[in-house]
Amino acid sequence: MGLTVAYPSDNLHSLTFLSSRSFFIYLYAPLIKDFFGKAFFINERFVVMGMEFELKESEKAFQRIARQFAETEVMPRAAEIDKKGKFPRDLVKRMAELKLYGIPFPREYGGASATMASYVAVVEELSRASASIGFLSSAGLITIFPIHYAGTEEQKQKYLRPLCEGTKLGAFALTEPSAGSDPTAMGTNAVHEGDEYLLNGRKAYITNTSVADIYIVFAYTDKGKKRAGMSAFIVEKGTKGFSFAGINDMLGMRSCIVGGLKFNDCRVPEENLLGSEGDGFKIAMGTLDRDRIAMSSVGVGITQACLDISKKYAKERRQSSQPIANFQAVQFMLADMAVEVEAARLLTYKAAHLADKGEKITKYASIAKLYASEVAQRAATNAVQIHGGYGCTKECPAERYYRDAKILSIAVGTSEIQRLVIARDELL
Repeated sequence: MGLTVAYPSDNLHSLTFLSSRSFFIYLYAPLIKDFFGKAFFINERFVVMGMEFELKESEKAFQRIARQFAETEVMPRAAEIDKKGKFPRDLVKRMAELKLYGIPFPREYGGASATMASYVAVVEELSRASASIGFLSSAGLITIFPIHYAGTEEQKQKYLRPLCEGTKLGAFALTEPSAGSDPTAMGTNAVHEGDEYLLNGRKAYITNTSVADIYIVFAYTDKGKKRAGMSAFIVEKGTKGFSFAGINDMLGMRSCIVGGLKFNDCRVPEENLLGSEGDGFKIAMGTLDRDRIAMSSVGVGITQACLDISKKYAKERRQSSQPIANFQAVQFMLADMAVEVEAARLLTYKAAHLADKGEKITKYASIAKLYASEVAQRAATNAVQIHGGYGCTKECPAERYYRDAKILSIAVGTSEIQRLVIARDELL
């Protein structure tokens, strides 16, 4: 492999060239630099703005563990768990045994002190086998982050370790029947009485509804203040006044248990308040930023899976005495999938990289989530098309990915909300 070195300055310096690929990179380096702002190459690995587009060995280690688990234990059962629509407790337990929860959180609380890139690599591998399993892994992140971000040391010691280790499951309760894209429209309220808060209200479309042990619940402590009056609470299963309000029969991600919660004079100890009163909106938005990166990696996994199964089928399926892979129409669909999965993956890793650096990620998380979710839908549509009549049957994995992909354009903020977030940032 030739060695090409360039520095993020006005001049790109070249050393030896031992391959045509190196020469191509060198030839177009100034153009790439102008497009991205800063660029350089080390051993033919493209680096933009200080970010290498290749996983580190420690990150690849997590990826290998997830890939082996996904291919040997998840993929053989993916159709079954989708058809039954039941929570795959044994697979979730195996994820815990493999330490696939809590990856980007500190070891002192049961995590792995690894990067967000390690986590998204794991979610992609899981999602290639079953988008439901990839989606379920994000339910851990979305519960762990609020406690890690805003919790007291006592709260971290009590709740983070079991969540990071996967011995307890979590749920994030923000959405309500009349408050989805606009969380400030929620009606759940919390009244401070003595050393407790009295919660009343309903939540809807909550992942892990009835199977979670620990819930992050958002409620108004002062509705008159709107965003500044929203607070976050840790509520444990079994708390008096807390109950479930039915399970939804979902279009996709069918092994995820999604449903409603009810709070009827639910008494929560004041020590279970996350942060201070009024911190809820900030906690919720910071959490959603990270979960959008997770959803993006689910989309990448779906898209890669659609490309994988479509290539295989196109080579095997014969029409007019030749494989349908010889037909230009099929080749173009495969090419589109190949281009889009690479682009979606890079956007996802960029957002993850920025999160690891502690930078503001709101816009980049939305860009990644928007693009990856829409790419997944296009890839699934093409996969069904390539598989033809077989693609329209429950026996074909493309049909499952088609349903799963649609969920991504709704969950954790619709595509329209992502566009609003991106546009508002651009117009600042």
